[in-house]
Amino acid sequence: NPSPRRFCLHPGLSEDLVGTHPPGAHSLVAVSVGYFLEDFVDMLCNQKLHQSWELLFHHSVVIVCFGIAVLLHQYIGFALVALLVEINSIFLHLRQILLMANLVHTTCYRLNSIINLGTYVVFRIATLAWMTRWLFLNRENVPPATYAVGTVGMAIMTPMNIILFYRLLRSDFFK
Repeated sequence: NPSPRRFCLHPGLSEDLVGTHPPGAHSLVAVSVGYFLEDFVDMLCNQKLHQSWELLFHHSVVIVCFGIAVLLHQYIGFALVALLVEINSIFLHLRQILLMANLVHTTCYRLNSIINLGTYVVFRIATLAWMTRWLFLNRENVPPATYAVGTVGMAIMTPMNIILFYRLLRSDFFK
């Protein structure tokens, strides 16, 4: 389970990621939609499209999937699991800051690179694999349209994250 503590505190979540969620979870997912919308607009206004198209695409998928969960008040548990992916974002963003500060040849950058890859595997790749498996195993409990959105979302996110992982490996470890 990607979030054993959360499942211990709210056991119904491990049985039902569709209709049950802990208090405050709906608000967390709604705020996350707002964050992704704001970041999307910021990238549109302040970055060149060829530099940010992958993230814009990623944000579009997340906004649609999380937006459905927020509007329907369902799949909030599934969205919570998806938010585990963002734990790795801390180290991806720190990596960008260290690159911009020209601190690539420092112990701090090296340590962050190792933590970044570790959290990438645990919180991105393993979480996305678990979510894909859950979606497949629970397809009879998910309406066809929602199942299609979830399947397409996972089919987009998983390869994007594997490609980014390869780029990180190549850049930080196989120069």
